[in-house]
Amino acid sequence: MIQVTVGRRYTIVIPRVIRERLGIREGQRLAMWVEGNRIVLEPLATDPFKVLAEVVDEPYSEELEEQRVEALLRKLAGR
Repeated sequence: MIQVTVGRRYTIVIPRVIRERLGIREGQRLAMWVEGNRIVLEPLATDPFKVLAEVVDEPYSEELEEQRVEALLRKLAGR
């Protein structure tokens, strides 16, 4: 456990060890919510393709996806 102090304008500094462990960078957006008496911070993904890969459970490739869509359109067009 690491203790931090609430500063002016209610700011806190995320300690280096936590920033490095989670890969948090300056300017990155975080989600914040309350669970009981706890404040939870969660780093938001900075790469939408990485999020998509996690959702579809396979690496996302724009080129591959374009090929899939093109093949589907040809099939639907009867070619």
